[in-house]
Order: sequence, then structure tokens, then C-alpha cells
Amino acid sequence: MKLTIIGCSGSFPGPESPASCYLLEAEGFRLLLDLGSGSLGALQRHIGLYDVDAICLSHLHADHCLDMCSYHVVRTYSPARPLPKVPVYAPADAARRLNAAYAMPHEPVMEQSFDFVQLSAGTREIGPFEVTTARMNHPVETYGFRVAHRGRSVAYSADTGETADLVKLAADADLFLCEAAHIDEPGLPPNLHLNGREAAGYASKAKAGTLILTHLVPWHDKDRVLDDAAKAGYDGPIELAQSGAVYQLG
Repeated sequence: MKLTIIGCSGSFPGPESPASCYLLEAEGFRLLLDLGSGSLGALQRHIGLYDVDAICLSHLHADHCLDMCSYHVVRTYSPARPLPKVPVYAPADAARRLNAAYAMPHEPVMEQSFDFVQLSAGTREIGPFEVTTARMNHPVETYGFRVAHRGRSVAYSADTGETADLVKLAADADLFLCEAAHIDEPGLPPNLHLNGREAAGYASKAKAGTLILTHLVPWHDKDRVLDDAAKAGYDGPIELAQSGAVYQLG
């Protein structure tokens, strides 16, 4: 299994990275976790436009799903068409919301390009992967993912405030992609995002392997986020997510 970080910027694309998008590959199958604003361009540095086999959308905030509109254009108007529908595992109402974002009432709807499957907590097979989904603590319906293949696993928090379900999702994961949108300071809004210290605390409780801090908001100092995590007592490796970084598992 191979993980490529396509985009790791939080809330909006930054100068060094598009918004959230992660590519997982195994046995020739390519799964995307999120397709946030700006990510489709960077994705083409790693795979072809038509090589996506399935997509999981954690939630319907623009920084996690808006490039679905661009990808709909690709799969609707490309000279390579007709192209098969791509399965999209997403929260309820995803098709309606994305059609509204595309806002082209006289053109083909999203369902022509994508086969939408409503997410719920649990485990399912997607290609060669075992994908476990858990509800996260965010103002809209949001799911974290654990993707496993041949004994190796990657956990992804998506966007979340504090929740015990994140410990279960990341338990013994080889790689833990955990959001750290906030710096550790007083007065942070509850039930929205984590900071570096909290992310490291979850990695420690979960006994996860490498912690990769992601969803890094451009207006914050990344080194401050990393320093917050380093002070939390987690004894595993900690890294800042970077667009283009590749991790080979097994």
C-alpha cells in the first residue's frame, strides 16, 4: 500500500499545497480520500486524470470536496469518454449539494459521472482495501477513515474536535493522518478542530505509528503546530504533512 499526500492545507489552498486530498494505492487500485479545492491539479502529477477507481469524501465542506465539480467536467467532456462512473462514498445529500455547487442546470448532473453511496459508520471493502468509517466531531456530518491492506493501515481523522472514536479508529495504525488546524492557545472553539498537542495525545492513546499532522491552515506557523505536538509526550515519529510526500507501507 502506498500513500501520497496530494493536498494537506486546511480550510483553503495555501501557497505550498492544495486543500485536503490523499491518494492510496494497492494492487493497481487508486482510492482518494477527499478531493478538496485545488487538489485535482496536483493529483495529475501522480496519476492520470482517468485513473481514479473510487473516492471517499469525509464531509461536504469545500476544502474537502469542491474539486469534485472539476472532476465532473473531466469525466463528462473529456475526449476519452465514455468513462465509467466512479463510486463516491459520501455523507447524505452529497449529490444534491455538489450539483448545487456546480450550478449548471442545463448540463449533465453529477450522477452521470459518479455513483454516490451514502456513508455510515462501519467497515466495507473498496477494491483491495478494507475501509472502516467512524463519525467524527465536526459541525456537519463528517467521517474519519481507516484504510487497511495486507496487515498495514492508514488512519485519517478528517476534520474533528475531541472524540473518543478517533482513538479506536487510529488504534495501532502504521500512519496516522491527524488534523491540527489550531495552534495550542486559550479560547479555541470546541467541537471543531484539534491542535498539535491534542493530535499527539490521540496518537499516544491509539499507540499509532508515525503521526502526520495535516489540515495545516496557512495563516498559522507550521513549526508552532509541530512544537505543540512535540510537547505532548507522544514517543513516536511526528511529521508535518507535505504535498507530494509519499509513504510506502510494506
